[in-house]
Amino acid sequence: MGNFNFYTLIAGSCVLALVILAWKVLNFMLLTPRKIEKFLRSQGLNGNSYKPFLGDLNELGMMLGEAYSKPINLSDDIVPRVIPFFIKTFKEYGHNSFMWLGPKPAVFILEPELVKEVMVKYTIFQKPHSNALTKLLAEGLVSYEGHKWTKHRKIITPAFHVEKLKHMLPAFHLSASEMLNKWEEIISAEGSGELDTWPHLQNLSSDAISRTAFGSSYEEGKKIFELQREQADHVMTVARTILYIPGYRFLPTKRNKRMKYIKRAVEDSIRDIIDKRMKAMKAGEANNDDLLGILLESNEKEIQQYGDKKFGMTTKDVIEECKLFYFAGEETTSVLLVWTLVLLSKHQEWQSRAREEVLQVFGRKEPDFEGLNHLKTVTMILYETLRLYPPVVSLNRRINEDTKIGKYSLPAGALVTLPVILLQHDSEIWGEDAKEFNPERFAEGVSNATKGQLAFLPFGWGPRICIGQNFSMVEAKLALAMILQRFSFELSGSYTHAPHTIVTMQPQHGAHLILHKL
Repeated sequence: MGNFNFYTLIAGSCVLALVILAWKVLNFMLLTPRKIEKFLRSQGLNGNSYKPFLGDLNELGMMLGEAYSKPINLSDDIVPRVIPFFIKTFKEYGHNSFMWLGPKPAVFILEPELVKEVMVKYTIFQKPHSNALTKLLAEGLVSYEGHKWTKHRKIITPAFHVEKLKHMLPAFHLSASEMLNKWEEIISAEGSGELDTWPHLQNLSSDAISRTAFGSSYEEGKKIFELQREQADHVMTVARTILYIPGYRFLPTKRNKRMKYIKRAVEDSIRDIIDKRMKAMKAGEANNDDLLGILLESNEKEIQQYGDKKFGMTTKDVIEECKLFYFAGEETTSVLLVWTLVLLSKHQEWQSRAREEVLQVFGRKEPDFEGLNHLKTVTMILYETLRLYPPVVSLNRRINEDTKIGKYSLPAGALVTLPVILLQHDSEIWGEDAKEFNPERFAEGVSNATKGQLAFLPFGWGPRICIGQNFSMVEAKLALAMILQRFSFELSGSYTHAPHTIVTMQPQHGAHLILHKL
């Protein structure tokens, strides 16, 4: 009888636990979304009706797949190819609309003043929670909130100070020189030839970030970043699969096993580099001009200042920030450079103007930091490229508490989506030539070009603006200046224009150019 009561109690507890779990799932996946949908519609916001579990993700994925199956002309508007579901939603429901990212509604914010409010009120409009899939890549500063973000930002900031960037210029120069020497070897016979520049620019950026992040451990860093690039490909493939097969990432597939292996291998390798560097620092033998050294030194100062390790970052924290260096440093700079070369290939007059400026400032000599600051035309070209081809085409923010923005009241837990590419292509802000390449619009700076509105945010904006934007711009200026010194270039007949988004907006079929050695 005693055993019967015991097992009855256990069975009853299990049933109760299952009922509670089922209720939570039902509430999260069905009841709450329905309640929020009714609330949003009562305020004049419109969108598709909520479809349980995936919301609009299936349709979004299918529309992207269809858009990516067909290239476009270089003169075509890239927006319908890059964000087709957004455009469909606006046509059906207008700009006062929302979409469903799973069980979470995402309200579109398109007015510059409201975008500014979202970016400034970063404690209310927070970064979306990292999911298990993105955590396989990296967490770090970009995904943290609250005290942890404040602590990490303070410790990491010295690594991106202008004076530190000056010391990194030789590493940028070496990486660019190696790439350009390869280009010369490839086309040496006739002095001109065709080349897909995209993989070379990716290698340039990863090579430069490996050198600047890990210094003397550059070769080890390069292997780590090669694994990180492979991991990014796996994550994006699995992310697309999840749209159709929920729970796919938990299956013991060959790809899932490989992803877990890469995560462990990367973290173990970075931990070894950190341990070696810490020993060298304690022995007074370390050169701390690279990102890792500056980060560890800043972290140690913070701990010593307060006399407590909790004020610093743990080894795991440092590992995540090192993984993040790769994406911040490699992705942003490589896509900026590739679209700049494509646009200058089409607009030869601007290529000539940029080259004249570079030769006037540097001649054939190695570019230096002070000279880079005098490249006004080159800077205008890079800004215009970032405007037309922003690395990240939209930003999502999670609403941390019930709040009001503009005339709308939005509930905690919902999302807002800021379509960066639409703001940066808006003819009401940029003029009738908004979709055309015209660097001259930045001749008097960003504020004048935007008429004082917040409509240019390739690196984000506000307190959480990308900490590495100066790093990326210095590297891009140097690389572009060196390319212009040694080559002229034009689009190859085999070039296929197909911008698409993986993590950043990339050329789906590469960037085939005809290079001419100068």
